Amino acid sequence: MTDSRPLVISVPEPRTLPLIFTPEDEARLRRDYRLVEGAGADVARVVEANIGEATFIIGQPPLSKALLQNAARLKAIFNVETNFLDNMDYATCFERGIHVLTTGRVFAVPVAEIGLGMALALERNICGADRAFRTGKELWGGDGNAEARLISGGKVGVIGFGDLGRALHRLLTGFRCDITVFDPWLPPSLLAEQGIAAASLDEVLAGSDVIFVVASVTSDNGGFLGAKEFARMRKGASFILLSRAGVVDFEALMAAVRSGHIKAASDVFPEEPLAKEHPVRQLEGFILSAHRAGAMDVAFKQMGRMVLDDMNLLARGLPPVTCKRAERETVGRMRSKPVTRN
Repeated sequence: MTDSRPLVISVPEPRTLPLIFTPEDEARLRRDYRLVEGAGADVARVVEANIGEATFIIGQPPLSKALLQNAARLKAIFNVETNFLDNMDYATCFERGIHVLTTGRVFAVPVAEIGLGMALALERNICGADRAFRTGKELWGGDGNAEARLISGGKVGVIGFGDLGRALHRLLTGFRCDITVFDPWLPPSLLAEQGIAAASLDEVLAGSDVIFVVASVTSDNGGFLGAKEFARMRKGASFILLSRAGVVDFEALMAAVRSGHIKAASDVFPEEPLAKEHPVRQLEGFILSAHRAGAMDVAFKQMGRMVLDDMNLLARGLPPVTCKRAERETVGRMRSKPVTRN
């Protein structure tokens, strides 16, 4: 008997199906779809052998124009790595009506939460006070708050306002902050609808006590936050880098912290893992996090639910609604490095 279930090519590296699907969701995936799976050196063979029959791909393997032109039944490519990679012919996908989708928004809330924690830690010197206490150098009461500030009612700047920026805004609402946003890809009217003031980069830098950087790396903004931009920031301001290190001149950021002009925290770095001898490891006033902000099981499992939901809609002839679509005008500008570990 012929199996009429839609065929799925499963090549989700660096993810795995058990990572992104609960046991129940993976059982549902295997019940409703035929899976052919590949990993490592076997990926290219599995893709080439099955592309003509596949309805969906989980993962974003290299896909040439020739391969995509043979994909007669392909409806969608589900990128569960979460960066739109520069490894396929997007133009052919758009021409053939193949959706390229990412589950990246699953990381928005976990990253926003840790970013808020970093901001609180910097503004109240939580990490420094803890280290001082452990060495018997603690300052009690008001003596320990000489440079402390409240986030509540404060001036907060956000650079980038995609899924992560929106999640951060929701968390900050309870703090009644005065929030300004710089995002050249969004119209001021969209920000105004959420009670946020659109601002130039210079206005955000010069007018904020706390700045969150949540912008993706694109062909337009590599290293656009450098020495001149850090010098524009208020003395003692906090700079929290959450998206990708490629938007920052990291040496200039370290120099600004080393001079005492600003404080900083980062979950991302120019090279990962970071060299053991990297000077940022010894830099006071700089909180470090090993690209762990979003890597939580609850986020990974949400990926699987999003994929299943949109696969179900597409199989019924409906458009995807849970995953983010690659846009013809912007996908070619994306420059984030692919992740290599979960």
